Amino acid sequence: MRIAIDIGPLHGHRTGVGHAVAHIVDHLSTDDRVSTTGYLLSYRAHPQPGQIRLPLPARAATRIWSRIDRPRADRWLGDVDVVHGTNYTAPPTQRPTVITVYDCWFLEHPREANPDVARAGRILRRAVDRGAWIHTSSDATARRARALLDTDRIRAIHLGPPPAITLADATPPPIADVASLLDSGFVLALGTTEHRKRHPWLVRAMAAADTQAHLVIAGAHGDDSAELHRCVAALPAPMRERVHLLGPVPVQVKNWLMGHAQALAYPSLDEGFGFPVLEAHAAGVPVVASSAGSIPEVAGDAAILVDTHDIDGFATALTDMCRDGSNREALIAAGVANLARFDWTRTVDALVALYDQAVNTDTGGRRP
Repeated sequence: MRIAIDIGPLHGHRTGVGHAVAHIVDHLSTDDRVSTTGYLLSYRAHPQPGQIRLPLPARAATRIWSRIDRPRADRWLGDVDVVHGTNYTAPPTQRPTVITVYDCWFLEHPREANPDVARAGRILRRAVDRGAWIHTSSDATARRARALLDTDRIRAIHLGPPPAITLADATPPPIADVASLLDSGFVLALGTTEHRKRHPWLVRAMAAADTQAHLVIAGAHGDDSAELHRCVAALPAPMRERVHLLGPVPVQVKNWLMGHAQALAYPSLDEGFGFPVLEAHAAGVPVVASSAGSIPEVAGDAAILVDTHDIDGFATALTDMCRDGSNREALIAAGVANLARFDWTRTVDALVALYDQAVNTDTGGRRP
């Protein structure tokens, strides 16, 4: 089976979506049931030999595709059996199509999404109307996508685990006094600073916690960056000095942070999967998270889950972890056990089965 797969997320800053796509592409490339050709819609990226760049300006193409199903990508993708859009959208095509949707935040809150993301939602809906299949990374997202997109062509397939943390390949963060992080301990938050990640909320929760531990937030800048900086600036000086906003960091710095953190804080309003939870499990770091989206599904019993709006409860849980609370070691052991639930081979087996289903039930671009 010949698969055209979107490799756009592999270029630029590597987010959780990028890591997911990298693993999927790598495992598909060694699977003798399929052959893959990577495609991307970007003039900034540099495709490798054998990869296809759709010869369209990305912003112009998405603006058009959000309104009409032209131009189709078939002329550039060639004779493939399935098109797999790995990042919420796929170009118009007459081929059977699978689109991966990680979370539904942008569909439920379109007014809070930036214009590019809002257009992605419209393109996704048009693809569903043409008969596209949706792959979600959790059952929680599948249930919401089924209602929001009004389709039963949805399959929940868990992703696999993130790479193991390698402390031998770790670099301390660019903080003047790294020793203070180790002496006082620190809570780590990872992820793009966008509204649903709730980093400003986390700053307030950490300020309410009964601990002298630092807070380190690492991730790309997003639509909540300005609010995060305002929130930190409003803190009393002693607390403000214990908050470190690193922005995007290389994997070596992330490895160091995960390897030395007292706890991972994950207060998101929504998640489609949540790689940082599994990264913390692999590193032996306890997790304090909100009970939102797919987090309970992925974390299982290996995290302290707090009601989404309970800031005092979140602060109490962080205090407990920073003080080596009695359930800390139990959480760490549960995290290691939880990792066994996730496997990339099983992920790809299920995706190949979904490709086969898409081919065998294709309706020629029409909703059944």
